[in-house]
Amino acid sequence: MSRRFLIAVLDGFGIGAMEDVPRSRPEDAGANTAASLFKAVPDLKLPVLSRLGLGPAMAAAGGAGNPPVPGPGPAGPEACFGFHRLAHFGADTFWGHQELMGTKPLKGEQAPIASRLGAIEEALKKEGRRARRYRGPGGGADILVVEEALTIGDNLETDLGDNYNVTAALDLLPFEEVRKIGALVRSLVRSSRVIVFGGEGVGLENLLGAYRSSGAFAGVSAPDSGVYRRGYQVVHLGFGVNPDRQVPSLLARRGIETILIGKVADIVENPHGKSLSGVDTPWALEETRRQLAGLQREDRPGFLCVNVQETDLAGHRQDPALYAERLAAADRGLGELLRQMAPEDILAVTGDHGNDPLIGHPRHTREKTPLLLYGKNLKPGFIGGRETLGDTGAAALDYLAPDSEEGTEAGTSYLGEIYPRRLQGFGKP
Repeated sequence: MSRRFLIAVLDGFGIGAMEDVPRSRPEDAGANTAASLFKAVPDLKLPVLSRLGLGPAMAAAGGAGNPPVPGPGPAGPEACFGFHRLAHFGADTFWGHQELMGTKPLKGEQAPIASRLGAIEEALKKEGRRARRYRGPGGGADILVVEEALTIGDNLETDLGDNYNVTAALDLLPFEEVRKIGALVRSLVRSSRVIVFGGEGVGLENLLGAYRSSGAFAGVSAPDSGVYRRGYQVVHLGFGVNPDRQVPSLLARRGIETILIGKVADIVENPHGKSLSGVDTPWALEETRRQLAGLQREDRPGFLCVNVQETDLAGHRQDPALYAERLAAADRGLGELLRQMAPEDILAVTGDHGNDPLIGHPRHTREKTPLLLYGKNLKPGFIGGRETLGDTGAAALDYLAPDSEEGTEAGTSYLGEIYPRRLQGFGKP
């Protein structure tokens, strides 16, 4: 019987501030997304996550001496749980997923794009491309306008200086050309990410109308530009990411199906598998069940990862009621997924960082994330605090390709702690 390993990422769902927060991100002191949700929405019910061990995972991540907080119901007898610490710097969706897939995070340089605009402009002109500086009517720092169709500037929605945006009007320039420009920018900067994206139905006037500036930083507000509304395309180019050493590529080389669903399809490279983008929570989990059913019907092994993005979006809006509603929808979808799983399927539920809706700012929060595991053959109990999200990627690789000589850059598999049958020589998938 073939086996499958599934990862469900509840985007922005943390269970307590990382130990280094007081010195690295003091604005996140006291962050605990899960506890804030139960505090703000006391009647929140998460029966599936509770059954899988969310309560004891929260208690373990909080550590001794923390005051009790409202929380989920009791764990079920099959609960196999722990928590992840973040190995990446800050609290970032892109880096959380790269880490989950086995990349050892590298710290990029944090600086306004203004420090690199001259080199970027010169390189573009050497390629024969039109490039000019632009500064909004309210003043501020410069951005670049290229081919009168796209802008290059700071990302103003994440920690300033970490990421740069290439924002395009795709009616004016095809995405293939936009991506080439993004790759050039990536080659000239050391920021954590260069995010290359665009949409249809907008013009240069929409992009420039969304110019915003904050001190030495300037860019185009993606939500205000309108690029998300129609024909949206995106690629995230990370600093030091080697996709060949990540779970999807390693499994694909073994002939194992790899399926990414939701936002993870936009940010993790999966050239030999299926990548299905979408935001709606019920759709994402229903699509996961549909893809799982296809593998089960054909008795094929497979790796599936789904990102539930709407939780994170609600956190950015600092709307705990909306966050709780989307989380409850995810809980229902996970319950249906559990009922569909075959005896040799394993599910890991986790997060990529926090997004505490009560913290007082609309950005991600640097938090530990739950690790809740389900499978009919798993050994229940506490598997500890893992030092990187990459431990779960390593466990997936270990389960689906146990004799693989290739491994991820980072992460230590915990499969031997949760799957006693493996120690009895269960065999290949």
